[in-house]
Amino acid sequence: MLTNLKEVCKIAEKTNTAIGSFNTPNAECLFAVLDAAEKLNVPVIIAHAQIHEEVAPLDKIGRVMVALAESAKVPVCVHLDHGENLSYCKRAMDLGFTSVMIDYSALNYEENVAGTAEAVSCAHARGVDVEAELGALPQREGGGEECAVPEALYTKPELVKDFVSATGIDALAIAFGTAHGIYKKKPVLNMDIISRVRGETKLPLVMHGGSGISHEEYRKVIARGIRKINYYSYMSYDGYAAAKVTVEKKEADFYHNLALNAQNAMYEKALETMKVFSGK
Repeated sequence: MLTNLKEVCKIAEKTNTAIGSFNTPNAECLFAVLDAAEKLNVPVIIAHAQIHEEVAPLDKIGRVMVALAESAKVPVCVHLDHGENLSYCKRAMDLGFTSVMIDYSALNYEENVAGTAEAVSCAHARGVDVEAELGALPQREGGGEECAVPEALYTKPELVKDFVSATGIDALAIAFGTAHGIYKKKPVLNMDIISRVRGETKLPLVMHGGSGISHEEYRKVIARGIRKINYYSYMSYDGYAAAKVTVEKKEADFYHNLALNAQNAMYEKALETMKVFSGK
């Protein structure tokens, strides 16, 4: 059933769990994630990142995402991840997305506030929830070069109360040591930032760069107040690895068999991850 970001985060807050938000740029990702959520009977967020526009145009994949969410047996939020401008966010809203992330975190604080507030005004008028980011991850969405001093990008808790008040957002993404993409070394998470931000706002807190974190670390960040965890890279890599093995062993002569093996591998990773997030 189609629902919004605030509703799934309410469930997470009530149960002291986190909702997995999975980028789903193709049918195999969508089927894997939704099948896993229905298997466990847990809410889920399926997301489209603007950086995947060339992989899966929003106007095409977005319609499929909304249709599958509407027919799902569990609550499903359809979310735009890392919308880089308001016009792209509006396109997602027009398609029926129930929440959008406007990402102005690379701008200075004042510009982030102003742009986010504009997006919130537009989205709320349409009944759409908004996530924004304060601080920034060392790597931008999709990976890339690491920042020399990632701590410089961490969320400043002392800005949180003003940011939330000035923008009117519904969820806040914070930076405390994670990064997008595949980790080249073990991340060191600053758990104190989560607790300090939690002391400044009761909004749902979001962790980006959620792939590659240990199960124990997931449990720690959830206990401190993280209610939405973005996850994609390691699930996608498992799909790639399964497809690669299939090719190397010459076990499939048709693409659909290759794709199914990749889907099954991503399903297993999504299932494992959702179990940790939901405490099952």
